[in-house]
Amino acid sequence: MNLRRCFVTLAMLFALAAACSAQDQAGVATAFARARHLRHGINASGWFAQWSDYSAEHTDRYTDAQDIALIARLGFDNVRLSIDADALQQDLDSGRHSSGDYLARLDRAVDTILGDGLAVQIDLHPTDQYKQRLRSGDDAVERFTALWRKLAAHYAGRDPNLVFFEILNEPEVDDAYRWAGIQAHVAAAIRQVAPRNTLIAAGANYSNLRDLLRLQPLADGNVIYNFHFYEPHEFTHQGANWGVAWWSATHSIPYPVPAAESSAAMQSLLNQVPDAVDRSDLENYFLDGWNARHIQALIDEAAAWARAYKVPLICNEFGAYRAYTDPVSRAGWIHDTRTALENDGIGWAMWDYRGGFGAVTKQDGQPAHVDEAVVSALGLSPR
Repeated sequence: MNLRRCFVTLAMLFALAAACSAQDQAGVATAFARARHLRHGINASGWFAQWSDYSAEHTDRYTDAQDIALIARLGFDNVRLSIDADALQQDLDSGRHSSGDYLARLDRAVDTILGDGLAVQIDLHPTDQYKQRLRSGDDAVERFTALWRKLAAHYAGRDPNLVFFEILNEPEVDDAYRWAGIQAHVAAAIRQVAPRNTLIAAGANYSNLRDLLRLQPLADGNVIYNFHFYEPHEFTHQGANWGVAWWSATHSIPYPVPAAESSAAMQSLLNQVPDAVDRSDLENYFLDGWNARHIQALIDEAAAWARAYKVPLICNEFGAYRAYTDPVSRAGWIHDTRTALENDGIGWAMWDYRGGFGAVTKQDGQPAHVDEAVVSALGLSPR
């Protein structure tokens, strides 16, 4: 099916959604039941995605069986496992399935996660260049769909109560209608080869709260919906050298915004940003008075969307960049966001395990050192 026909199919799916919902109550019930396995998760980033080298030397040392066992002991119940689409495609195209190839090592990772009693979100997490191809070319969408058909068939034999298929991380497709067509097309292809597994779907672009609120659920009932939460970016991405350029100039931005922040102290922080327009954006962070109540109000919007459509919802990315952030403020933001999600019955997965937003520090091949403040902020009960 080409993408033009996919859009026609999507329109038909929307028209039939009400009828299908009555016929797929079993699927909805399954999705809600399985969402209980995705309450307290962690993202295993930089392992099989977000890296330049996926050799055995990297994947065997970056995150290992001891790390997965630690994740389980800390009280997490699932791992979101990011997979680079190009690396996976190259491996499948090569026709090699020796113990040293990407897919075989990915299998070992998945089975290690499952073996420690954790659920796993199989997350296709490609590069920006890969997503650019999806935005601009129907052939790329067909290749992506074929890749998912192979991947879903490969993992369909594992426990469907614990293995979830996330269609695409942050699609970066500005056109929400195009993304809706792509997502419906891929979901249908996965369902052909993996009828029992629960899918994870999300809104267009960066899958944030606004993208979720624009999303129309799929006709398929066995789907969990997902959004990402990093609000406010002025705090969570301070010092980051990606995204908005001026974020890299900031550090020590406090959270929550102090009620009695002196004008001199605030001005000192604002002076980190040289451009007047950017400085105004940062000033609005202080003027908006970000705190737990503000975060709760936003999370409540996501929960209201899920209630309106009667679908399960998770937040499988939230976190704060740690390099230039006061640790007490960072732990406070993580606590308030995690609490807000739990208040609304929304499962979560923190970004990330050992990366720039991490819950541990670790050198390759060495034991990890846990950030106890982060674990406490997540409300976990280590075993």
